[in-house]
Amino acid sequence: MSVKSLIINPGSTSTKIGVFEDETLLFEETLRHSTEEIASYASIVDQKDFRKDIIVDLLKQKDFDIHSLQVVVGRGGMLKPISGGTYPVTDALLEDLKAGVQGQHASNLGGILAREIADSIGVPSYIADPVVVDELVPEARYSGVPELPRVSIFHALNQKAVAKRYAKETGKAYDSMNLIVVHMGGGVSVGAHRAGKVIDVFNALDGDGAFSPERAGGVPNGALIKMCFSGKYTEAEVYKKVVGNGGFNAYLGTNDMRNVDKMVEEGNEKAKLILDAFILQVAKDMGSMACVLEGKVDQIIITGGIAYDKYVVEALKKKAGWIAPVTVYPGEDELLALAQSALRVMNGEEKAMEY
Repeated sequence: MSVKSLIINPGSTSTKIGVFEDETLLFEETLRHSTEEIASYASIVDQKDFRKDIIVDLLKQKDFDIHSLQVVVGRGGMLKPISGGTYPVTDALLEDLKAGVQGQHASNLGGILAREIADSIGVPSYIADPVVVDELVPEARYSGVPELPRVSIFHALNQKAVAKRYAKETGKAYDSMNLIVVHMGGGVSVGAHRAGKVIDVFNALDGDGAFSPERAGGVPNGALIKMCFSGKYTEAEVYKKVVGNGGFNAYLGTNDMRNVDKMVEEGNEKAKLILDAFILQVAKDMGSMACVLEGKVDQIIITGGIAYDKYVVEALKKKAGWIAPVTVYPGEDELLALAQSALRVMNGEEKAMEY
């Protein structure tokens, strides 16, 4: 029997939804919310009813019978560190989403909305592979400063989805392979996947690794400390330099790789140098993860929006392709990844995780 699913992926100023029958998308919609609408709510959790009503109204407009759904899946939020997988939205998980145990973010609403809509029609609700997936080996947590352990925050949903896609397409089990997965989007995360676990990964939010269109990645520590205490910047201003205004934004004033490519095509030597520096840093991250896997790498997978950039992909193949063969899955289809996660549980291919 086919499985119909409603997928909910909340962003700061939008709610993206999709309705699937098995892996076939029936329709999707991005519901945009004005800054004024969002600002009228004191907290992210307070937006729940507002966003729920919009979703339910849209389904009515599409003349879609909500009672035909077998499952509702939400984007995972800032929960406590958990292993990768698909999780039922239990009472405990729901409370942690509401509390935002690792921070308040719009993605926290994914599981909250999924649970509420699912309960109203008597079907299960799930989240899958949130950004806080943490499968690091113990030695990967040490930074050199005891008060500053390395943490696992990365594009877990897409990294896991493309790893499992590659496994399925090659007729192998995900947990039987060693993979390096490179996600390049607004942030960059490079992970070492060993036997189905991401045992080491660069913190893609505000930590280490390559710079990206919007993030600084690893920076010289001493210089950063001096900047913090220079008196020229507030804490928020320094953080914005690292997350949001870092990387390509800082050097070239854009976070759109299409603009960077255009600059290069027009002969902008600085843009070419910054682009090549980005490629070098990502390649170094790939080399690091090869060492984590002791050189035993079955495949490198390149994904994310920047994977559409042929110059970047070919340059990375040239620098790191000697490690292992390279497969490219451009973009990130988060709605499909969430639908597939629930489908594997509903069909008995995977066991649901316990939170």
